[in-house]
Amino acid sequence: NAPAGDGNGAAAEGSSYHWQEVEPPTAKSQQQSDQLLSVFLPLSLAMHHLSQYKCKEALAALSKLPQQQLDSPGVLLLMGRCLYELVDYSRAAEAFEAARRADPFNLEGMEYYSTVLWHLKKDVELAHLAQHAVSVDRLAPEAWCVAGNCYSLQREHESAVSLFKRALQLQPHMAYAATLMGHEYFAGEDLVAATTAYQHALRSDGRHYNALYGLGQIYMKQEKYMEALTHFDLATRINPSSSVLRCCCGTALRRMNRLEDALKQLEVAIAIDSRNPLARFEAAGVLTSLERHEEALQQLQQLSEIVPRESSVHFMMGKLYKRLGHTDRALAALNIALDLKPLAADRAAIKAAIDKVYLSEDEEEEEL
Repeated sequence: NAPAGDGNGAAAEGSSYHWQEVEPPTAKSQQQSDQLLSVFLPLSLAMHHLSQYKCKEALAALSKLPQQQLDSPGVLLLMGRCLYELVDYSRAAEAFEAARRADPFNLEGMEYYSTVLWHLKKDVELAHLAQHAVSVDRLAPEAWCVAGNCYSLQREHESAVSLFKRALQLQPHMAYAATLMGHEYFAGEDLVAATTAYQHALRSDGRHYNALYGLGQIYMKQEKYMEALTHFDLATRINPSSSVLRCCCGTALRRMNRLEDALKQLEVAIAIDSRNPLARFEAAGVLTSLERHEEALQQLQQLSEIVPRESSVHFMMGKLYKRLGHTDRALAALNIALDLKPLAADRAAIKAAIDKVYLSEDEEEEEL
């Protein structure tokens, strides 16, 4: 039996319920729906990938947007952020600058743009961006982050710290501002203050891997390699696609003399970003310690194409050529290293290696 007030009973009694037939969508409304989907679906997918730091996938999703949307400020900012995370600073700068020109009064993302310019050592562009940001909105924390990075590039650490503090006064839970402040304290050798700043960032955002990286660097400086590895590993779990973080794990493992584990991490770092110079240099060092000299030399040869004017790379190549018995090549590599104007201490070591290049290892030991 149908309960009182049941819809079936009302219909049976001939009530005034009228079922309105739904009209099929017109061609115009269907077209509008398709247009909305063509925008919102790639955007939502890109933002989802970016939240997991799958930046290549995010860029692939954004590439499916209509051209009109690709040129919009919001999409350009997303592209800049993805390229920043991929350490593709030149292309990131182009995307951020295009976004700024399209919407000059929007300071969203400009803190990341300033960091990109910092890494590219573009002091003039960074100074211009800082002046612009502060003139647009002095109450925006992004503006003071940009200004802080500007002073940081000039190595005016105290001024940079005060500007990052100003950003945090305006937005106390801005994890990126706290992390930038931590980096500045670290550069100034104030490790206690740097630790406090990084911890502040993590309280504001537990997934802020940059702060975990910063803490790891502090522990590396203190030669607490296990603690450093723990923090680098936590950061890598958040951002597994970071070649830099994988390299940091490898470096910490190398310091702990866990050479095979270190090599695995460094190989992953190189696979993610084949142009990561530090990962290749560290891998060459690990392979040398494992007496896999030919493989170490291959890494250094590829590295010399990435950073052809790095003296330490040619110095290490010279030492490896000598171990492999290629004295003429060793001498050529050592002379290149010397011509690249290394630091005084390295210059003395290179000269000593040149003087002994034709001596055997036994003769070197006798001379010592």
